[in-house]
Amino acid sequence: MPPSFDEMKDALDLASKSGIHRLITALEERGFIRRLPNRARALEVIKLPEAYNPSLQQRRGFSPSVIEGSLGKPQLVTPPAPAKPAPSADNGNSVSVPVMGRIAAGVPISAIQNNTHDIVVPADMLGSGEHYALEVKGDSMIEAGIFDGDTVIIRNGNTANPGDIVVALVDDEEATLKRFRRKGASIALEAANPAYETRIFGPDRVKVQGKLVGLIRRYH
Repeated sequence: MPPSFDEMKDALDLASKSGIHRLITALEERGFIRRLPNRARALEVIKLPEAYNPSLQQRRGFSPSVIEGSLGKPQLVTPPAPAKPAPSADNGNSVSVPVMGRIAAGVPISAIQNNTHDIVVPADMLGSGEHYALEVKGDSMIEAGIFDGDTVIIRNGNTANPGDIVVALVDDEEATLKRFRRKGASIALEAANPAYETRIFGPDRVKVQGKLVGLIRRYH
């Protein structure tokens, strides 16, 4: 029997069920689960993560395996070390940038705060400041030319101008890639896809974690 939203909230040590609603929606959009209409506890698992290990599930009572990240904690990305020159064939004109995990361009998900690997980018893409990269998950920024699977290059910082595309931390627990706007005293996080609504927050609920300065796309 699937756990209730209250049971999931308690198991993940979240303050409210709103975070569970967002996570369930994100899992459904990515094809891991299906919600059955007009039924209580109506969650059906369709597929399991590639890293699933059945031996980890043999525990007494309800004790889910949780991917290590920053969910429910007031952190998004540990400030990365400054990008460092990388050896290359073009006489040092490339820089190594840490990839810090995934960022949602859609339903907000928690960004992983650990450096998973590094990528090499042209030095003239960066400019001054410290930088990190995030892999994009979702389709809410497609009209800005940002697609699911892209890697975005972010200049670390906590300020933004209206119209900038930023990594935003909402309520100290969820991260998303959106266009930054101001609506009076409030902050608007605007999608670049008409299927997604602009979300409005009080200024104390949103923290800018960096601005988009570049994008890398691989064609297969």
